[in-house]
Amino acid sequence: MKLAHIINPVKITPASELYVVQPITFETIRVAKEFAKDKVAVELFSICFEEDCSIIPSFFTQIPNLQQSVLDFEQFSRPKKYPLMADVLRALYNASDAEYLIYTNMDISLMPQFYLSVADLLKEGYDALMINRRGISTKYKSIDELPLMYSDYGMPHPGFDCFVFRRELLDKLILKNICLGVSFSETALAHNFIAFAEKLKLVDDLHLTFHIGTEVMPPLDEEYYRHNRNEYEKKIYPRLKPLLKIAKFPYTELSLPKRLLKWALNPSFRTQQVVEMEGRAFSRRMKYKLDSLRFKLMAKLK
Repeated sequence: MKLAHIINPVKITPASELYVVQPITFETIRVAKEFAKDKVAVELFSICFEEDCSIIPSFFTQIPNLQQSVLDFEQFSRPKKYPLMADVLRALYNASDAEYLIYTNMDISLMPQFYLSVADLLKEGYDALMINRRGISTKYKSIDELPLMYSDYGMPHPGFDCFVFRRELLDKLILKNICLGVSFSETALAHNFIAFAEKLKLVDDLHLTFHIGTEVMPPLDEEYYRHNRNEYEKKIYPRLKPLLKIAKFPYTELSLPKRLLKWALNPSFRTQQVVEMEGRAFSRRMKYKLDSLRFKLMAKLK
């Protein structure tokens, strides 16, 4: 089995939280690859804009720079060069022949056993994984503190920011002009997996990734949030809707009240959409039961 993992680094100022977090992310990825050595083949790739290349460590293979951003498709009052998710994933697909592709956000750090655990999960026949992180204290500031970060069990986080999928899935995904670094990118990718993966697993009970900080929803950049939301709700969801079955959604093994609460609390799900699907599934079950009852009564009347 070969895994190919891509990240999208960005050169930022000390005022940004990523200024502290990115070096930690880099180092945890290096450690996890070393930990998996001789057991799982792991390829590390990075892709970014030209002005960001100088911060990328040498143990990543740099894919040719991104040539377009969300600014090429819409006008914003405060221009920011957010890359398109489709461009990043396609670049990884073209750069590697790995059976499984991995994308993680730049604020997501890996536990040393990450790649080995992912490989073991994939051997169970899954073609896509969505891995929830754990949030740890913001007191950590340096890679020198990694042993303590690894030991900090933290708190579970409900959203999605680590995706693993079989390479053949990429050609099916409908991502339009969804950009990375903004809310709704995870929503778009998660719903694509639910629609197209034959065997999807939500990994929310293993300590495989972590994030410095426990916030669930970061501050929104309204313009770019609105862009991603419109891309999803107007261009992506209408095409995915016929393919989305409530039985493939995470949490369906729970009781109705618990799964509705889980969906409502998860920022990657649209509560109205899952409630509508739950209603359609209930209607189908009731119709089946009524039809069965009708046929039984007809048989007794013979």
